[in-house]
Amino acid sequence: MIPRKAIRSSGWKTDMMIGFPDGLLLLLFTTQILYTKALTVQAFYSIHLLLLGISTLLMMIAVFRANRGEDDDEGIMTPEEKQKLQRLDLSQDTIAHIADEMQSDQKQWEQTLQQEQVQLRGYSWLPAVRSMLATGLFFLLGGLVVFVPFLVQEDFNAAAKVSLALSVSCLLAFAFLKSRITGQRAVRTTLRYLVLGSLVLLASYLITSAI
Repeated sequence: MIPRKAIRSSGWKTDMMIGFPDGLLLLLFTTQILYTKALTVQAFYSIHLLLLGISTLLMMIAVFRANRGEDDDEGIMTPEEKQKLQRLDLSQDTIAHIADEMQSDQKQWEQTLQQEQVQLRGYSWLPAVRSMLATGLFFLLGGLVVFVPFLVQEDFNAAAKVSLALSVSCLLAFAFLKSRITGQRAVRTTLRYLVLGSLVLLASYLITSAI
């Protein structure tokens, strides 16, 4: 069996940093667009519950695949890949150049990992499943932070204000917590997430105005 290697989750803190902000920002984007539209309450709920469920599942799949990592022969062109390129009527020189570039990219990636002192861990299905479930849970929690005010109050104009205030507060709290976990500067991390949240709100406003 070919061993796999990857930069894997180091615990619930990593899973939280991956899942929570993505879930929050996604639902913040969609709720701010749709709450002003001529949707029934049930349609609004159904759309967002379906979106949250599907996106949580996709996030979990992506995390599980990331935890699986890559084969040790990554960076080497396989016979199958070479055959696919040959079917495109590429010259042998071009195919050889592509193979060389793949090896070069892999070497640069390995050098970067060494410089940053990042350890690659062996694959184990139990930690991979645990990380997948934890990340999905944090993603779902981030989305619910935004969505619950709409479930509590069917006056969507009022609910949107509560949701926005709660989302910004949680995003700032997350940014501070992340800075403590990672050792980054709290001000820089907070400003980064404020800018990110502002861009999400701006994009939702522009889309709302356009449609």
